[in-house]
Amino acid sequence: MRLTFVNILLSIRAMNFPVLSRRDALTALLSTAACAAFPSHAAGSELQRAAALLDSLAWQLLELNPPQATRLGVDTGVHAALRGRLEDRSARGVVVQQHVLNSALRSLGRVQRDGLDPSTLTSVAVVESAFRTALEGMALPYGVATIGDWRNSPYVVIQNVGGYLDIPQMLDGDQPVRDRADAESYLSRLAAAPALLDGELARMRSARSVGLIPPDFLLERTTSALTRSLKDAASTTGPLIGPLARKTNAAGAPIPGNWTERATKLVTTGIIPALERQLAEIRALHVLAKPDAGLLTRPHGPEWYAWGLHASTTTRRTPDELHAMGVSQLVELQARMDTILKSLGLTQGSVAERAMALQSRPEFQFPNDDTGRAQIIAYMQGKIDAIRPKLPQAFRRLVRGNLEIRRLPLAEEPGAPAAYGGPGSIDGKIPGKVWVNLGDPSIHNKVTIPDLMFHEGIPGHVWQGEYAQQLPLIRSMLAFNAYSEGWALYAEQLADELGMYDDDPAGRVGLLMGLSWRAVRLVVDTGIHALGWTRERALTEFIAATGLPRSNAESEIDRYCSWPGQACGYKVGQTEILAQRSRAKAALGAHFDLRDFNQAVVDGGNVPLDVLAQNVSRYIDGAKI
Repeated sequence: MRLTFVNILLSIRAMNFPVLSRRDALTALLSTAACAAFPSHAAGSELQRAAALLDSLAWQLLELNPPQATRLGVDTGVHAALRGRLEDRSARGVVVQQHVLNSALRSLGRVQRDGLDPSTLTSVAVVESAFRTALEGMALPYGVATIGDWRNSPYVVIQNVGGYLDIPQMLDGDQPVRDRADAESYLSRLAAAPALLDGELARMRSARSVGLIPPDFLLERTTSALTRSLKDAASTTGPLIGPLARKTNAAGAPIPGNWTERATKLVTTGIIPALERQLAEIRALHVLAKPDAGLLTRPHGPEWYAWGLHASTTTRRTPDELHAMGVSQLVELQARMDTILKSLGLTQGSVAERAMALQSRPEFQFPNDDTGRAQIIAYMQGKIDAIRPKLPQAFRRLVRGNLEIRRLPLAEEPGAPAAYGGPGSIDGKIPGKVWVNLGDPSIHNKVTIPDLMFHEGIPGHVWQGEYAQQLPLIRSMLAFNAYSEGWALYAEQLADELGMYDDDPAGRVGLLMGLSWRAVRLVVDTGIHALGWTRERALTEFIAATGLPRSNAESEIDRYCSWPGQACGYKVGQTEILAQRSRAKAALGAHFDLRDFNQAVVDGGNVPLDVLAQNVSRYIDGAKI
């Protein structure tokens, strides 16, 4: 069919999607036309054509999600306009994404696989998998279905989902302000924020119209977070205006201009009213809300959860299978913890109770104030510094491991986990970050911090992400939860194998606590969403298995309620990486080298688990030669 503006509008109307504006439809048309026309007109070999198509698709995705271009540091040159734009989170924006992805899949389907090398074959398989999975999620009647990301949720705005959290964090952590043009881009994003927030608001109302009401306890957290965002928004030191004021007045290179005044006007006339509209909707939902924690009793809930599990694990394992897997692994891990705890003189009570007692010992605690917060950051940095010299024992080729440890924005802390991390920009100008939740310093101690830093930082998320950034651009953008979180769990074990706990038995307890924590996630996540567990039962099971403080446990359980299935990717991914390592050892015998295996896994990039198995098979075949 000939691609025209009319064709796009007719196809959208036929599918009962919201009618697009001419600008939105033109965006979809141009993206679709680019994909459709490319393969037959590109010059060169099939390999060159495939590489060019993948690069074209990457830039189309960045047009849909400009903040990602900023995070990657590629919003420069001819793409500099991306630095001043935000994504469209309205229903229209979803329709445009669907058209782009469907057109991309048609183009990828015309690629001749026989002419491709293994790396490009992997890239094509990865892109196809990510796009198909995203489209399956976008076809559901509500929720956020991301393209190659892990933050999928049935709730467009909730305690850990939404522009009210994402925009301040991006402006503070990723948005560069080096000159006047950058400062103008910052202001452009502030000006674009109300439309993004109102796009989310319309989708929240649409979800309510089909009967989706979040749990009351999540809405309470969201009310608190949005209220905090509103309180801080107009402050010249707050998370919206403050970063611009700070960056334009950087020591030695101030940028002349009335930046704070202009930012304040945009925030007070546009962003604050939009946040107030979202808060009003959250309060309206709260009036209707019930305490039911999971998706089981919600309209289309089982269907959404089935997709959430598939997106998060890249497998078709059922809730029953995942539940049983978690129970089995938890038994084995707690047996190992029991042995160490007894050696530390902790012999009375359950494993979890003794783990909690270990964490409460004074020698493992930090002061519960700003002094303690500073000590926590310093202790975390020390663990990163200590593992760096050991990395040549685990990898053939080292990346930089460029990272900084930052406190989360205050509004995000009540609904956030203890920490999370990821790589910085491709050019290294923006470092990778480990974002730390310091709202309640007591959730951090010297028992659990080492494991946390090896997971989020090095050799976990930040480290693995830098290898992915050496692949074609689109591979830096697409992530699969089971691989990325599975690698981070594997990195925790790798740190132990590198000797990081040889003189730290309490830290090894922290490692086993972390692994137990991820095993019980399989139990609790499926319990909440497939078995109908209450929040209190989930909390009881979680605390009994992990020994984590209740304040930490509450944030975790609430996270599983708002990101159904995401928590299951960790253990599924780690288990698969270890299974592939065992397969490689069996196949190679004395020729097996841990450095080569790890290098094959990180060099292959972020992939679905079936593609990981294919990459390991190629590594085994090459090592046999």
